[in-house]
Amino acid sequence: MIIVMSQHASEDELMRVVEFVEERGLRTHISRGRQKTIVGVIGDKTNLQKEQLRVLPGVEDVVSIMKPYKLVSREFHPEDTVVEVNGIPIGGGQPVVIAGPCSVESEKQIVEVAQAVKERGAHLLRGGAYKPRTSPYSFQGLGEEGLRLLKKAKEETGLGIVTEVLEPNDVPLVAEYADMLQIGARNMQNYQLLKAVGKCQKPVLLKRGMSATLTEFLLSAEYILSEGNKQVVLCERGIRTFVDYSRNTLDLNIVPMVKQVSHLPIIVDPSHGTGRRDLVAAMAVAGIAAGADGLIIEVHTHPEMSWSDADQTLSPDEFELLMKRVNSLVEWQRNYDPINYSID
Repeated sequence: MIIVMSQHASEDELMRVVEFVEERGLRTHISRGRQKTIVGVIGDKTNLQKEQLRVLPGVEDVVSIMKPYKLVSREFHPEDTVVEVNGIPIGGGQPVVIAGPCSVESEKQIVEVAQAVKERGAHLLRGGAYKPRTSPYSFQGLGEEGLRLLKKAKEETGLGIVTEVLEPNDVPLVAEYADMLQIGARNMQNYQLLKAVGKCQKPVLLKRGMSATLTEFLLSAEYILSEGNKQVVLCERGIRTFVDYSRNTLDLNIVPMVKQVSHLPIIVDPSHGTGRRDLVAAMAVAGIAAGADGLIIEVHTHPEMSWSDADQTLSPDEFELLMKRVNSLVEWQRNYDPINYSID
């Protein structure tokens, strides 16, 4: 349920509505837009009737929300959310590019990659210190040492750190080093982990599960927001289908769909979405064209020597070409006038 306040409602009237709702054991979420203020109501509404709310001073309307997710819905929060990571706004209209290796391997490797991607226009640095791998025999990451190396790369370049956290107990440690906590596809429905990052108050990058529906994806984000953390960025990273020419199928349909039903920003991961180096740039451009707020790209100074995900990792030169294509599209979008556009 959402309570729409009148455009001229006073702060006292707003607080009285909040008090009225919370006195009945429900929680409230206030969203202040440019023209209207909305009070979201969360909890068992058995003892709260629309008619009771409509007669309160300052209330314009009361609307029921049928969707299972509330806090992430655009009905609750009509304005787009902008999440700031190390001073970089995600969702503010300018696409953000997160780039770096799949895994942190050494100080030399991570610093060199960080310098290379920054020189070519990346805004944030990605790198895995803890790696969830399908095989127990694959490289699992350097752990806390990897976090220290990411910090060194940040000191050298100024790039904010985006890195994955796997366990609820690891959240405080990873949060000491990271500017943004990543929840990987395999952990999208690890509800204890979602609650833990929800209490952390650090920005969160939530990746879509390999077979997750849009509703399941948004309900995972709801877990984080329900714990009080509103700094969530969604990430489409490909879903499992029957195709045999790529690692996953990058579902770009979800980008404009998320924009319709949610206020959260969404970025695209064409590296995992394709699993093929030769497809990454094309799908990165397609993601931006679909309306994504940014990209996350795997880059290594020597892709063929990468300890993980070598097949989908770009070299710095390939990343530079990708950035040129993306920037050309962004510039065209900025200058595009649909009224006066001509194909001549």
